[in-house]
Amino acid sequence: MSDQTQPKPQTAAELPTQYTPSEVEGPLYERWVERGYFKADAGSGKEPYTIVIPPPNVTGSLHLGHAFEHTLIDALTRRKRMQGYEALWQPGMDHAGIATQNVVERELGKEGKSRHDLGREAFVERVWQWKGESGGQISGQMRRLGDGVDWDRERFTMDEGLSKAVQTIFKRLYDDELIYRAERIINWCPRCLTAISDIEVEYQDDDGELVSIRYGEGDSAIVVATTRAETMLGDTAVAVHPDDERYRHLVGTEIELPLTGRRIPVVADAHVDPEFGTGAVKVTPAHDPNDFEIGRRHNLPMLAVMDEHAVITAHGPFQGLDRLEARSAIVAALRAEGRIVAEKRPYTHSVGHCSRCKTTIEPRLSMQWWVKVGPLAKAAGDAVRDGRVTIHPQEMEKRYFDWVDNLHDWCISRQLWWGHRIPVWYGPNGEVVCVGPDEQPPSGEGWRQDTDVLDTWFSSGLWPFSTLGWPEQTESLKKFYPNSVLVTGYDILFFWVARMMMFGLYAMDGEIPFKTIALHGMVRDQFGKKMSKSFGNAVNPLDWMDQYGSDALRFTLTSGANPGVDVPIGEDWVKASRNFANKVWNATRFAMISEATVDGPLPDAAELSATDRWILSRLNTVVAEVDALYEDFQFAKLSDLLYHFAWDEVFAWYLELSKTALAGEGAAATRRVLGEVLDVTLRLLHPLMPFVTEQLWTTLTGGESLVIADWPLDSGFRDAAAEAEIARLQQVVTEVRRFRKDQGLNDGQRVPARLELGGTGLEPHEAAIRQLLRLQPEGDGFSPTASLPVAGAKVSLDLSGAIDFAAERKRLAKDLAAAEKEKAQATAKLGNEAFLAKAPDQVVEKIRTRLTAADADIARIQAQLEAMPGA
Repeated sequence: MSDQTQPKPQTAAELPTQYTPSEVEGPLYERWVERGYFKADAGSGKEPYTIVIPPPNVTGSLHLGHAFEHTLIDALTRRKRMQGYEALWQPGMDHAGIATQNVVERELGKEGKSRHDLGREAFVERVWQWKGESGGQISGQMRRLGDGVDWDRERFTMDEGLSKAVQTIFKRLYDDELIYRAERIINWCPRCLTAISDIEVEYQDDDGELVSIRYGEGDSAIVVATTRAETMLGDTAVAVHPDDERYRHLVGTEIELPLTGRRIPVVADAHVDPEFGTGAVKVTPAHDPNDFEIGRRHNLPMLAVMDEHAVITAHGPFQGLDRLEARSAIVAALRAEGRIVAEKRPYTHSVGHCSRCKTTIEPRLSMQWWVKVGPLAKAAGDAVRDGRVTIHPQEMEKRYFDWVDNLHDWCISRQLWWGHRIPVWYGPNGEVVCVGPDEQPPSGEGWRQDTDVLDTWFSSGLWPFSTLGWPEQTESLKKFYPNSVLVTGYDILFFWVARMMMFGLYAMDGEIPFKTIALHGMVRDQFGKKMSKSFGNAVNPLDWMDQYGSDALRFTLTSGANPGVDVPIGEDWVKASRNFANKVWNATRFAMISEATVDGPLPDAAELSATDRWILSRLNTVVAEVDALYEDFQFAKLSDLLYHFAWDEVFAWYLELSKTALAGEGAAATRRVLGEVLDVTLRLLHPLMPFVTEQLWTTLTGGESLVIADWPLDSGFRDAAAEAEIARLQQVVTEVRRFRKDQGLNDGQRVPARLELGGTGLEPHEAAIRQLLRLQPEGDGFSPTASLPVAGAKVSLDLSGAIDFAAERKRLAKDLAAAEKEKAQATAKLGNEAFLAKAPDQVVEKIRTRLTAADADIARIQAQLEAMPGA
């Protein structure tokens, strides 16, 4: 929607009396994009500030976790842009190999087809078609949220430039002997039909069975225990510890493997724990990672007994059975032969599942491509240890080091069709050729390309520099690399962050990919529970944005954002943020109607009232505190600070105190201070709540846009005396308001009062105090019924015409009796030594709190009774 179809309000009178986000947000965002505010210029002389978007999967839509992360990044980049940096927030999406292929295969299944019916080339074309139809959903949601990304730079991990980057780094790693092909045990998903990395395996406790099986006969018998009886068909040894006297006579001999007719050796290996179980383990090198290592050490055969679908391929009666069917059948057959020594059901144990489809993974011997991560991981660890890269919060460093210091080689090949195909060709005579992006692949009879594709994390690991044009030495790469900050969840510290560190340092000749890693937590529901469709507590952020506005959702998310800590969120909190946005709207509109101005310099301090000097002093303090909190990524604290400053100090106090001044001689100065305070407050709030602040600020100031406005600076102005004076005023007003409420007076009920302010410095504020407290002048017949000494002042009230004292005294007496009973009960419990010896600490502390509250209630009620006439 263009500027012409949605004219910007020019005056307060043109602002609607109610803030309606749906009428404001869309037109404002389109205006920002049309005017190029989010574009980053590589040729500018400004200092760069770069953040990449953690690329969301093209398969999905933004969930609350995305909205949370995007809000934090947007707040950081908006502020830096206002500070004069050349800010680049780099957008893009990930091709999400397994997830995307699964989605498209499900669509084909509805047509009664499989990918094999189409063939590889046609299937990949079908995926591109699906991406074109569905890929724009995320972009639309990002716009709704207000993401200030440079849309002209949007990238996709399978686009031409990024594909070139992938092929380039694969070739370099291959030539440097950091990529190799080998047969190893991998995590295999029988549903997705591909290898998956260790970090794509989710472990959970499942109920299974533990069976103990007797191998061999008589003195040569050995009992082994297993939860996967079906794998015994692939056993090629039994292993015991070299120092285990129980089995020393068997080491080097052979025993019969039940059901198979094969004989297998007994080997001694230090990996075996002689204290666990029987001290003997079955060795299945082709179906267990630990057994694989034992098999390599002892040169054992490696028999694969399952195919890619986890169906038994071993000859015999179990051939063709699914692994779980075979497990039951094999246990039954062993039981029939009398070889089952013990059975335990259910036996709860940790089982790995595919993070994509939740199928139980199967360790499987397979020929795959690997990255030799040793030197890469060391460089990634050193960059944090020597301070070139900072992890925030610092306590997350340990998790990072635990990971990079213990990395196994990374299996990067996937048995998929969607993804970056491995750029290796095999010749008819065993030749192996790795082809770079500018090289011609070999051709001729018998040459074929590797059928596997690369792990999705391989390409997303290049994200900080591939998106800027690498391997070409572009102006963008020179300007915007390394990234200033990486903002991401601690949950992908290993998936993504470590990969980017390894690849960035390698590809960019030791130059770090980002200076700071700012880790945030996960979004949870208001009870701290993980959000999930299966739990029924998942929330579509669009629903809340439709109902309460994007600013309300954003402010709620930042309000819970403590570094590295999970973020609870509930609808009531979003409603509260919506109320805050409305308060900002209404208060600013009132100030504009009161002719608040931003024209010209501020008056000298000597020309200002104490109220004006107080708010300017507080304003500058808040500016300084907000800056410090931003630098420490303390979003929750800065949100709380801005909320209470805006609502409590500016709206609740300063606006109210200004009403008197605006009607007097200092009106012009107060209008200018009021305009300054709102101008700066809206600037401070803008990165968190961009829409409502933009609409208000452009109307208030006549400025072009907050997106390109200057970030507020702390002028250094402080006035401790004015702050102390207004603090005394606030104390007087707060105490009298509390007394009025205790006496049952309505907020608007006016009562006669005498104010004795001499010596407090509050004399100039008498009119404001009377207005805030609804206090009339004394008048004829004034007869004080209550006197309140507070902050050195004395406020005497004549409540004779406002209160039925007899009824009020009766009510207070009843309240006093209840408070005294509460005190007596708490005192008795705390004086009971037997109770204190048994009660938990938190229970005792709760009773102490009740006693303190009862004492306070008694003192308050007694003071009220004493202040009443006739007491």
